[in-house]
Amino acid sequence: MQGINILGTGSYSPEMILTNDDLSNYVETSDEWITTRTGIKKRHIANGEPTWSMGTKASRKALEMASIDIKDIGLIIVSSTTEDYYLPSTACMIQRELGAIGSMALDLNCACSGFAYGMDMARRYLLAGDIKYILVVATEALSKITDFTDRTTCVLFGDGAGACIVEASDKLFTSHLGADGNGATFLCARHHEPERQLHGEPVMIEDGLPTELKPYIIQNGKEVYKFATKILPNATRLACEKINLSVDDIDFFIPHQANIRIIETACKNLGATMDKFIVNIEEHGNTSSATIPIAFDEAVRSGKIQRGDKICFVGFGAGLTYGAVVLEY
Repeated sequence: MQGINILGTGSYSPEMILTNDDLSNYVETSDEWITTRTGIKKRHIANGEPTWSMGTKASRKALEMASIDIKDIGLIIVSSTTEDYYLPSTACMIQRELGAIGSMALDLNCACSGFAYGMDMARRYLLAGDIKYILVVATEALSKITDFTDRTTCVLFGDGAGACIVEASDKLFTSHLGADGNGATFLCARHHEPERQLHGEPVMIEDGLPTELKPYIIQNGKEVYKFATKILPNATRLACEKINLSVDDIDFFIPHQANIRIIETACKNLGATMDKFIVNIEEHGNTSSATIPIAFDEAVRSGKIQRGDKICFVGFGAGLTYGAVVLEY
C-alpha cells in the first residue's frame, strides 16, 4: 500500500469577521485597494480563542465524517506557527480534548507549507504498517502575530483550522517537499522576548533577521511573490514526474491561499486553467497552513470534489518552505 485514503475532512472558522472596510478604521486602505491586490474581502478572527481549540473543532468534524473509533487514532500531527504555549504541544492539547489518549502527538512548524508536510509525514508513518489512522491538523491564529498598524501585512492574514483523517491505501500518491533557508529573512516573526531573570550580559548572535522588537509578521512581499510563483508550479511538476503523471491529469489544485495574484500567476506558469483551482481566499484570507485543508473541506462538503478525483495540495511559506502532494481522493 503506497498511498493514503482520506476518510474524513473538517474545518473551523471563528465567528468574528474582519472585513476590508473594518480594516480601513485601523490603517489607510480601502476595500478596492485590498481586493484588487490580494483577492481578499474578509478574514475570520479568533478573538482570544486558543489555537488548540480551533484545531479541536475542525478535528471533531473530520472524525464525524470518518465514523471511526477515536481509540484507533495512532498519531496526531499538528501544523501551526501560532502555538499557544512553548509547551505542551498543540497536538497534546487536541489529543486531550478528543480523548485520543495514548496516540503519538507531535507539532510541526513549516509555516504555510505545513499541511503538505503533514500529509506526506502521515503517509510515511502509515507505510510502517503499525498505525491504523492518523489525524492531520493545521490550525492557525495569525491575528496574534499580525501588526494591525502595518497595512502591507494586516490586510492578508486570518485565523482558522482544517483537519483530515487518513489511512493507508493503494491509491495514487506522490510528493515533492523542500526548503531554502536562504530566504529566512523574507517572511518572519520573532518570539515574544521573555523577561530575563538572571543578570549578566546576554549572548548576542547575529541571525540576519529584522531587528524590530515587536513580535509581528514581517514580509518582503516582492521576494515572496517571486519565490511562490516559481516554486508552486515547479514543486507540482517534480511531484508528478516521480510517478510519470501528467500535470494535465490533475483534476483540482488546492494551493496555499496567500494572494490571488500569486495563484493566478502560478496557474499560468503551470499551463493550467483557473477552473481547476480551488480558491476561497476572498472569504478567509491567508490562514497559513490551514488554508489548504479549509479549502479542501469546503470543496468536499459542497460536492465539487468527488471520490476518484486527483488532487494537488501545493504550498509555500516562511523558511522558506514548499511542498506539493498529489493524491487520489
